[in-house]
Amino acid sequence: MSPEQTTSRTGGIVATLAFTGTVAAIMQTLVTPLISELPQLLHTSPANASWVITATLLSAAVFVPISGRLGDLLGKRRMLLACCIPLLIGSVLCALTSSVVPMIIGRALQGMGMGLVPLGISLLRDVLPPQRLGSAIALVSASMGIGGGLGLPIAAAVADYASWRALFWGAVVLTVAIIAMIWFLVPAPATRAAAGGRFDFVGALGLGAGLVCLLLPVSKGGDWGWGSARTLGLFTVAAAILLLWGRWELRSADPLVDLRVTARPRVLLTNGASVLVGFGMYAQALIMPQLLQLPEATGYGLGQSMLAMGLWLAPGGLMMMAVSPLGGRLSAARGPKVTLIAGSLAIAVGYGLSIALMGSTWGVLAATLVANAGVGLAYGAMPALIMSGVPLSETASANSFNTLMRSLGTSVSAAVVGVVLSQMTVTMGGYTLPSENGFRVGLLIGCGVALVAAAVAAAIPAPPATAEAAGTARAVAAKDAVTS
Repeated sequence: MSPEQTTSRTGGIVATLAFTGTVAAIMQTLVTPLISELPQLLHTSPANASWVITATLLSAAVFVPISGRLGDLLGKRRMLLACCIPLLIGSVLCALTSSVVPMIIGRALQGMGMGLVPLGISLLRDVLPPQRLGSAIALVSASMGIGGGLGLPIAAAVADYASWRALFWGAVVLTVAIIAMIWFLVPAPATRAAAGGRFDFVGALGLGAGLVCLLLPVSKGGDWGWGSARTLGLFTVAAAILLLWGRWELRSADPLVDLRVTARPRVLLTNGASVLVGFGMYAQALIMPQLLQLPEATGYGLGQSMLAMGLWLAPGGLMMMAVSPLGGRLSAARGPKVTLIAGSLAIAVGYGLSIALMGSTWGVLAATLVANAGVGLAYGAMPALIMSGVPLSETASANSFNTLMRSLGTSVSAAVVGVVLSQMTVTMGGYTLPSENGFRVGLLIGCGVALVAAAVAAAIPAPPATAEAAGTARAVAAKDAVTS
């Protein structure tokens, strides 16, 4: 195959997997513009309608690590195509229904499609030449943020100017396009390291049950009450299940998640930083839309419509796309650890700017661009750090677990910021609204968490291969010096 053909084929693979990740992330924000209208559209209560959001979160958390492990066992390309099936079925079901239960089921099926992102990142290691790997990983990983940033304005525009069902029919079209692109443009690896063993059904059930019991009170605690028996009971059950799950995984010959590999300092600290970066990324995504949409009469709201708000925030998604190649080059030159530190610090700077510039739409845009540039750098560095610390046969499983850590960060961020904004309020015209100080405290928390993420990233040790290579180089240099 000629160099031109190789470059074209490589470009097609990267473009396909980046597009796949972007579409999967868009599913997360697909119904955001409809939140206030869902009770009327589905003929149900606001509490029941909120499950349309929660179902996707829980489903993604449960099935992402499962799809990753199956990718290692059965093949990553095969599992990419398999993940598209529930995404397609769920989109069709949501487009056709007018009832809350089928909508919740459809959204849960859409959440299963989030496994596309870590699977795509892991497949890159199998099918790309080493010189293209760093920039490709950065772009595909950043597609999660890109999809989240672009999904809101796209969904808002469709919801404003067309039927809400068009959102889901559009998801159907995008999913069919993904299936076709994967089928024709993404090859199965010529050779791959076999993970071996059997699928850990007990581990999958245990992790799924533990995550549901953990994330359910995190996402619904504001409605149930953080001190309620239901919330505290689920947290207790989650802790018990996850402890038992960890014991099972350590004793299993074929674990769903190899906790011994996960406990390696390089992998453990990267996952810890991922939780913090996920928190920092999502805090801004929760605060800025509300700030932009609050009426100007409040004295701090910017009075934008849903569509205008989405358009002001859309460049942030494009910024992630723009910086991902730069992140790949920085990782190649200085290592992904440096890129993760730089990204975390950029997120912190973005929060600092937002506190100073939150009084204008242009100020919000500038702060969002800086913070999202940091997210793009950080998201691109994490998979490279993870894959340098795990065996080739466990890349999909390890990347899926890392994606789960990011999701845990966003879930905790939603809970913490929600508590802050619900407690620090003002009353205007009979309405209770988040106060200006509430927004500032939320932004300060995001800034602090991003700084902690940078500190954790700075503690990540060098990979064993790099240390060995450095030791060999020093030995050779010393030998040469003695010889001379």
